[in-house]
Amino acid sequence: MFERPRGGERAVLVRIGLDGPVESEDLEEFAQLAESAGVSAAVTVTGRRERPDPRYFVGSGKAEEIRQAAVDSCAEVILVDHALSPSQERNLEKLTGLRVLDRNALILDIFAQRARSHEGKLEVELAQLRHLSSRLVRGWTHLERQKGGIGLRGPGETQLETDRRLLGERVRVLSRRLEKLKQQRETGRQRRIEIPIPSVALVGYTNAGKSTLFRSLTGAEAYVADQLFATLDPLVRRVNLPGGSPIVVADTVGFIRELPHELVAAFQSTLTEAREATLLLHVIDASDPRRDERIDQVNAVLREVGAGDLPQIKVFNKIDRLELTPRVERDEAGEAQSVWISAARHLGLFELMGVIAERLSRFARPRTVRVDARHAGALRARLFASGVVQSERVLEDGSLELIANLPDLETRELARAPGVELFDPEPSQTCAVEGGYIQSNLSSRPS
Repeated sequence: MFERPRGGERAVLVRIGLDGPVESEDLEEFAQLAESAGVSAAVTVTGRRERPDPRYFVGSGKAEEIRQAAVDSCAEVILVDHALSPSQERNLEKLTGLRVLDRNALILDIFAQRARSHEGKLEVELAQLRHLSSRLVRGWTHLERQKGGIGLRGPGETQLETDRRLLGERVRVLSRRLEKLKQQRETGRQRRIEIPIPSVALVGYTNAGKSTLFRSLTGAEAYVADQLFATLDPLVRRVNLPGGSPIVVADTVGFIRELPHELVAAFQSTLTEAREATLLLHVIDASDPRRDERIDQVNAVLREVGAGDLPQIKVFNKIDRLELTPRVERDEAGEAQSVWISAARHLGLFELMGVIAERLSRFARPRTVRVDARHAGALRARLFASGVVQSERVLEDGSLELIANLPDLETRELARAPGVELFDPEPSQTCAVEGGYIQSNLSSRPS
């Protein structure tokens, strides 16, 4: 056994092309991941295989090349831009005498460094423990046998089994804590919904400029850096659209190709903001030569977290790098599909806010809400606070009748409330609405 180092400064980067050559953009992104983790690339080893080798992932010859490259460059860690099995990691470590991290472990390490909130730290730790659970055999091979001899006989449990049991207990503790925090967050979200404001979530590939756009739209001091995963903890701010209608804008974690499933499963605090949003702003780096591929990768992750069916507007950012001017692209029906902006230069932001207001106004249509006198006060205050009421009148039996601009989800929710009846208004009763809408307080969206 070798002594595993606690940290690494110089790294050997390994990227293998499967069924094709290694793309330079993938290598550049992997180098950015290593830099984001605080590691400098001493040397890069590339290759090509039809399928992964079951022993090393790479072939035995390539594994020896990696070992020699690590020796020549005095590297302290080996980073592999693929998901490795526990046995493949263990075999590479035995061969090289160095710590080996696959792509998933590297991203988890970056998340561990960047998480700031209590909930975010717990989620990262839980994801790391789940990743580690199948790799506990590493470093414990000298303890796999039960202790024997006088004074050394244990309770019939190997060190490895003890460690797995302790890890399992820690996972259960973290899961219970996160469940409590999830309930608290849901309570906060419900309180936010009681003041019915539509929510807009910024999503997109990592380093596409989401936090810069969030900062430009809201004025909030969001952390902005030219690095991968600069934002982990969700930020939520309230802003006003042209005309004064308020919305809530949420900044979320950036997505990336081959995002570890344990992160998707564990990182619910930020992903929930995307899943529960009224509208998604899909922020895209317009200067990225692989932007179409990035769009597909982000949409794949959105489908995985249950947000694939939500309406979205594509926001092509960083147009200043291409020397383009702001513009809005519409489909044949005249509906805005994409907006070209520069968040850093504040170009096209007014057009973007106008498109958001235009898209949100289409979520609602006039409804007649009839509520009995016992329940009228709270509901009336809520609807008037949201600015969706067109008219109201008191009926002979004391009940209240309102004509309000409501989306379908909110209509279904109100239909289940006690003392409330809903109708489509008579044609003569309807009138134009100036941007009023209401955020549904349903906790989920139909898939």
